[in-house]
Amino acid sequence: MSISLHQAVKVGSYIFRQKMKGKKRFPLVLMLEPLFRCNLECAGCGKIQYPEEILNKRLTPEQCFQAADECGAPVVTIAGGEPLIHNEIGEIVQGLVDRKRFVYLCTNAILLEKYLDRIKPSTYLTLSVHLDGLKEEHDHLVCRNGIFDVAVRAIQTAKKKGFRVTTNTTVFEGEDPSRLHKFFDFVTELGVDGMMISPGYSYAWAPDQEHFLRKERTRELFRKLFAPMKEKTNPKRWNFNHSPFYLEFLEGARDYDCTPWGNPNYSVLGWQKPCYLLNDGYAESFSELMNGTDWDKYGHKSGNPRCQDCMVHCGFEPTAVQDATSSIKNTLRSVQSLLPAG
Repeated sequence: MSISLHQAVKVGSYIFRQKMKGKKRFPLVLMLEPLFRCNLECAGCGKIQYPEEILNKRLTPEQCFQAADECGAPVVTIAGGEPLIHNEIGEIVQGLVDRKRFVYLCTNAILLEKYLDRIKPSTYLTLSVHLDGLKEEHDHLVCRNGIFDVAVRAIQTAKKKGFRVTTNTTVFEGEDPSRLHKFFDFVTELGVDGMMISPGYSYAWAPDQEHFLRKERTRELFRKLFAPMKEKTNPKRWNFNHSPFYLEFLEGARDYDCTPWGNPNYSVLGWQKPCYLLNDGYAESFSELMNGTDWDKYGHKSGNPRCQDCMVHCGFEPTAVQDATSSIKNTLRSVQSLLPAG
């Protein structure tokens, strides 16, 4: 099972309540970045390029809780930077879990084994470990040898201690589908609770701009990536921590526009307009972000050239999730996707 049935029911109920209130725009996931500092310098990252005075900033636990309460999204993804560098990350995680938020703690896993005794397993907590492929590919993309082995060992330890663990993979231009198939098999054998996957999108500040995917290339690559799951004999049973509709969108089988307000981003700089990939300024409050942003300027249909090749989960997963609740047929199919393959 990928997304837990508990989470799916809670999120579905939340969406239903928002629609009953007549709301057209509402958040699903708060993307919380309590710091930008990291202990890696990945070529595809746009956060590590900030000046030292920004990298030294930290959100307090109280600021994190206020953002979660103000936003109201049922899911909180804690990213960065590397969250485990934050001295108060344990308090932040526990405080959000106590608020019954489904927390995804994203980490490169370098410090994870040391921190497992500072946090408690919970149905509301998932450890999301960054793995961008098998050993050769992952260590190359994070620009440091040996990190793959560290991450794998941390996953194994976390699972033994009873934590829910998923992996988080970004797919870049030029990747070999057969190697990623082997990676999916390897991660499945590790016993993770799901795999998250997204095409790489160009951060303006990322050092490596050459290997970000364009839209048609994204669709072509993901059709090849998911092909083994559709074979008539012995299809692969890979568990992806996504709506089945988002996976079909990646292949080009569905045509969605972006829901940029679905995954609002709050960081040491404030509420980022309009999403964490584009930087068109910051709002001081969630209300200002929602009411003071011209949302018609973003997404494929807007004609904004910066949005035309983007198919990243933060913008399109919310669209897919809302599609999953748009009809009884879609809802039943979504629920079916949560059941163990048999």
